[in-house]
Amino acid sequence: MSYRPPPGTVPEPQLNDPCAERELVADRLPDLDTELDVFLSGRVFMDMIFTGLPGLPPPGTELVTDGLGSAPGGIANIAVAMSRLGLHVGLAAAFGDDMFGSYLWRTLAEQEGVDLRWARRMPGWPTPVTVSLGYAADRSMVTYSRPPATPPEELVTAPPRAAVCFVDLAHPVPDWAARMRAAGSLVFADLGWDHTETWCASVLDRLEHVDVFLPNAVEAMAYTRTDSPERALDALAERLPVVAVKLGAAGAIALDSATGERAAAPALPVQALDPTGAGDVFAAGFVFGTLAGWPLDRRLRFANLCAGLSVRHYSGSLGAPCWGEIAAFGEGGEVPVEVLAEYDFVVPYIPETELERGADSVARAQPTLRETLT
Repeated sequence: MSYRPPPGTVPEPQLNDPCAERELVADRLPDLDTELDVFLSGRVFMDMIFTGLPGLPPPGTELVTDGLGSAPGGIANIAVAMSRLGLHVGLAAAFGDDMFGSYLWRTLAEQEGVDLRWARRMPGWPTPVTVSLGYAADRSMVTYSRPPATPPEELVTAPPRAAVCFVDLAHPVPDWAARMRAAGSLVFADLGWDHTETWCASVLDRLEHVDVFLPNAVEAMAYTRTDSPERALDALAERLPVVAVKLGAAGAIALDSATGERAAAPALPVQALDPTGAGDVFAAGFVFGTLAGWPLDRRLRFANLCAGLSVRHYSGSLGAPCWGEIAAFGEGGEVPVEVLAEYDFVVPYIPETELERGADSVARAQPTLRETLT
């Protein structure tokens, strides 16, 4: 986005301050008397990502690939994505005391700026690991995981003051989230794939404790027993104030039942390399847009922008865009000018230094990906 914000709208940055970008972004959000912008809990995984495979290895054989990456996964996807947008994110999670656990803790706390005051190292507990095998336009995954002695939701005895808390509806909404909502926090929720494929409708009863729900189309239709994303959206909107349904390459749709506002936004026209974590990055963008007070259509567009930029990279969490990458979006001419103009509203939220320095402006952790260039 090669534009300039109006003069005087961007305060002078402290160039030697690693938190300067977050402070600049926070200046553009409403003055919220909270300790955090977002608080969440969940399971952090060590993601190992193999790419460039011709297919899955048949029994008794070995495949050699030229692409391997590692990155924080699970709840770390959305924590990193929100932190890279300049939000102050607090995470309650269990970390193993093994090599993987040390890497995850260091990457999140030191390199990505996630606040881990509510997290805990678990002696003797092995870090959960997911291996992703990418081939053609698909992928298969293998996960190793043992339950920690203390579930993530039980790590929170005294929840912080936060503008938003984020929960996973695969489990009952934790007591701390209900307490935060009663104190004024907005509760955002998502859920993962139901491996039993029973899609128990009672899960939707948990939406009574939620303000914003962000399912994908398959999940939304399965839980509501509807035959289209639009019908699923209407059914879900009867249960809570705001619903946004992710449609993948078709973009997203949303409905605010309190105001009657409907919105639809296309996906970013980019070539996807790895969709891992794109839904989490979408959620991060939607949270930021909500805190910024944007109307529904702009929240969708920004969420799609963030998700679209993320799928151009391998790995979920570490592929999430920072403001420098958002500022550089469109400079290569990969997007028509008329499409780029639809994102003009984002420009005043981009720190001036990021407009000048572009995608490589912020030091951040990278996936440990190695590929042979051809």
